[in-house]
Amino acid sequence: MLRTRGVGAFIGLAIGDAMGAPLEGLPAPPIAVTEMESGGIHDVLPGQYTDDTLQAVALAQTLLACGGFDPDDFAWRLVRVYHIHPEFFGPTSRAVLDLIERGVAPRIAARLVHEELGGSRSNGCVMRGIPIGIFYPPGEVREVSLAASRVTHFDPVAGEASAFVNRMVSGMCRGEEAATAFGRALRACRDHELQGILEDYRAYPPVPSLDAVVCTHCAVRVFMDARSLKDAVIAAVNLGGDADTVGAITGGLAGARFGFEAIPPSWLARLRDRDELLSLAWRLVGASRQ
Repeated sequence: MLRTRGVGAFIGLAIGDAMGAPLEGLPAPPIAVTEMESGGIHDVLPGQYTDDTLQAVALAQTLLACGGFDPDDFAWRLVRVYHIHPEFFGPTSRAVLDLIERGVAPRIAARLVHEELGGSRSNGCVMRGIPIGIFYPPGEVREVSLAASRVTHFDPVAGEASAFVNRMVSGMCRGEEAATAFGRALRACRDHELQGILEDYRAYPPVPSLDAVVCTHCAVRVFMDARSLKDAVIAAVNLGGDADTVGAITGGLAGARFGFEAIPPSWLARLRDRDELLSLAWRLVGASRQ
């Protein structure tokens, strides 16, 4: 494990989330946002993150407390952070967590919501999964990613999208170059649609969508074409749309590639709960499996 890459992946997720939060749900801005700003549909403060980071924190805490992934522990941590900022959570996660709080088992709750809504291929399970890539070595990432996704998102394709991102993060945190991590994640992918859009990612425009496959392509394309963490995050969030989630995924990937030291000091200085997030990131890296 290259420790600064692991910390960079976790903090990069939070940075991308906070940078994108004021732009969430809006068209691409006419002038590019390059620093932490306030406003948006949730009227966030500069450096305030959303449920992308809240859920990633819950996942990291589960991995540390349980020595690995535990679906029940993770589900209840999600319920608790859901009550802190319910306005940030998407309809799939909200519906599932409401059922879990009423006593329905996570796997059953996720299936019921999937059936009721006519699908659950949204990106909520992708945005939070990067701690899995930090904690687990590449060979263990896919199985854990699918299990963590199923806590709220029953659709297997959403899980595959999460596994792709997490496999890239795991490889880069352990010394792989970005192109190598990408190629190995592509070979490990078991969904033909996701594999098809990613293996020729420059053939499709980056769309900051709520759909897990389209969102993953968007973040991966922006990341693969970026020359620095700063360039990657700025390009991602200024697409608008689901800017906080595309920013979080892109920021996590970029942190795993360029390391914690690549995060601009002005961004880090304004990140809410910076010290707590850094402490959690270092503990996660310290407990990670090689």
